[in-house]
Amino acid sequence: MDLVQKNLLEQVAGLHEVPEGAYNIRANGKKVARNTTANIDIVTKEDKDGIDIIIKPGTVNESVHIPVVLSESGLQECVYNDFYIGEGADVTIVAGCGIHNCGVDTSKHEGIHTFYLEKNAKVKYIERHYGEGDGNGENVMNPQTIVHLKEGAHMEMETTQIKGIDSTVRITKGDLADGASLEVHEKIMTHGKQYAKTDFAIDMNGKDCSCNLVSRSVAKGESRQEFFSIMNGNAACAGHSECDAIIMDHGCVTASPQLTANNIDANLIHEAAIGKIAGEQLIKLMTLGLTEKEAEEQIINGFLK
Repeated sequence: MDLVQKNLLEQVAGLHEVPEGAYNIRANGKKVARNTTANIDIVTKEDKDGIDIIIKPGTVNESVHIPVVLSESGLQECVYNDFYIGEGADVTIVAGCGIHNCGVDTSKHEGIHTFYLEKNAKVKYIERHYGEGDGNGENVMNPQTIVHLKEGAHMEMETTQIKGIDSTVRITKGDLADGASLEVHEKIMTHGKQYAKTDFAIDMNGKDCSCNLVSRSVAKGESRQEFFSIMNGNAACAGHSECDAIIMDHGCVTASPQLTANNIDANLIHEAAIGKIAGEQLIKLMTLGLTEKEAEEQIINGFLK
């Protein structure tokens, strides 16, 4: 891999060198490195572009890295990755995509990730998106995550998009069985004329299952963001959806929650807050010696932490 691709890997997966454990590194539409372990297998799909990640029951304290980088302007791809997490496993999965586009054509990555968690399995899933370039081409990313949680399974998702993506539609779907739980924490920042859409749809089908969705975002310049969340309580369950956004300059943010209780014991809550940075926060930091721009950056960094 060249220096550009290595920098992208560092941005999206925190990798300075070859990671320990299982990994599959993809660059410009091709596999460049792969490693499996005794408990984690990675298999190339035969019917479409993508891989199957198969984790044996009882696997603990292991990780999987599956980053993707694009450095050729105009390259567009759609990748299907399926994750099969065995009963009682407890693993960390690090994904993400970085695009370096110095041309005039649109570079686009679409990743459809489907998770099948067996009984009492646990997954921490970290996904980062990053773009850069000095050309006129657009960077487009459309990630889709589909989660199927069986009895007692737990999944924690951390998704981050902070820089360089001109357009994104982020879809997350899930269905939860008895006692299953899903935690989703999303962070997005847009600037210029960028556009970001977040679309959650969760079915809580099992008794005592739970879901907590938290989205925090900052819209700068003339960028636009849309947040849609659908939460269906089909059993005795607990659901919480939260959208907090800061708007700056001429930014625009729309939040549209939808809660449906189909069971008398479904407990569903939504919270939404959209507004500018409070003046007293800026003044307080500026009295400590920061410029207005530095104060804004401090507030945003703390908000998106």
